[in-house]
Amino acid sequence: MKASLKGKYETDKSSAAANISVFASDVKFRASLTDATFAAGPSLNGLVLAVEKPGSFIVDYNVPKKDFRFQFLNSVRVAGKPLNLNYIHSRGDNRTILDGTLVLDSANKVSANHVLGSRNGKFKYSYLHGGVTTFEPSYDLAKNSWDFAVSRRVYGDDVFRASYQTSSKLLGLEWSRNSKINGSFRVLASVNLAEEQKIPKLTAESTWDFEM
Repeated sequence: MKASLKGKYETDKSSAAANISVFASDVKFRASLTDATFAAGPSLNGLVLAVEKPGSFIVDYNVPKKDFRFQFLNSVRVAGKPLNLNYIHSRGDNRTILDGTLVLDSANKVSANHVLGSRNGKFKYSYLHGGVTTFEPSYDLAKNSWDFAVSRRVYGDDVFRASYQTSSKLLGLEWSRNSKINGSFRVLASVNLAEEQKIPKLTAESTWDFEM
């Protein structure tokens, strides 16, 4: 049995969440809780139950909303290149998302994301330079705008990332670490350059994993 605890702090609020996973052969059962589950005494608020077969499917059930979310994953080859497909359907809002990533080689891949029945869609190209620096330009169909991101891995576990959304003029700087020994954390600072008072918004997240 595995468990994880996640804490999140923002300039105007803080929150916490926990996951408990149990493996049975190649299937994983998971229960997710948030601070809303215990805010006013034990309740079903924020409780999500899930069944997952890694690389195949995920079924989530939001207990308080009585809502199912289905996710199916598959991989095929196109012209000898792997194409990773992802189908997501949420029953509550009747929304279906199709996502695909074509891996051209170890450094280049392209991906597309589309919400069926809408103009919402994104295209992204990812280029890994020297094994440590990633450039990711993307285009948003609905907003008719480009987003840009660049990240660099340093010291093995640390990643620094900068991003810019042209539609909202939102600039973001992020530092993250994913360590099996010391846990994971993410620190994000963002500022809206379109606002007269450019006050940065700070967010910090930390995750600890446990074997039970």
